[in-house]
Amino acid sequence: MKLLLLAVVPVFIIIFYIYYKDKYDKEPKRLLIYSFLLGAVVSIVVTTILYVISDYFFPIPIEDNKNAIQLLVKAFLIVGLIEEFSKYIVVRYFAQPKKEFNEKFDGIVYAIMVSMGFAATENIMYVIEGGFQTAVLRTFTAIPAHASFAVLMGYFMGKAKFSKHRIGYNLLGLFCAILFHGTYDYFLFLEFIPGIWVGAFVSLILGLILSKNAINTHSENSRFKKLKN
Repeated sequence: MKLLLLAVVPVFIIIFYIYYKDKYDKEPKRLLIYSFLLGAVVSIVVTTILYVISDYFFPIPIEDNKNAIQLLVKAFLIVGLIEEFSKYIVVRYFAQPKKEFNEKFDGIVYAIMVSMGFAATENIMYVIEGGFQTAVLRTFTAIPAHASFAVLMGYFMGKAKFSKHRIGYNLLGLFCAILFHGTYDYFLFLEFIPGIWVGAFVSLILGLILSKNAINTHSENSRFKKLKN
């Protein structure tokens, strides 16, 4: 039970933070819960199916693999692409068409809910297997990383909803999430190079800084801000 709590607490801290930052037009709790559950179930199912397919056609192991090119492909074109695409399709086809998705900040809100649903399920599996140390480590690494990928994706998907260039902005959001996810994982996959893991933390910090700026930008430019003042 304690491990389960350790696995989900950081997820809900991030959710409550984003909910608090949505200052001017809160999203319906019903849609937030649906988005979270879809992230926890649908995204994981889609990810699992795509992983099975990719492993069949492109079997690239991570353990004891010292081929930097293979690991690059694994980080960006398999792990990053599959996981972020699985989240993207839920935001794109469930949340974005909703009439309640009525300002740019909502892209960040729904992307976070879907991503945190995904992260909760993933984290529970990792923590059950790895125990307390894994729970603590992922609280300060993997969970914030998933959140930063989501904010960057949601930032552009929020812009997409109200732009003539919807496809371009949506795909740009997906691309940014894949780019940061792939970079973060790639440095971790290169564990045979001493000290290279520092690159993962550098990319995480950069992602968090950009995420903070994205949150502040959409919040300050909310179309509902003037109505509240």
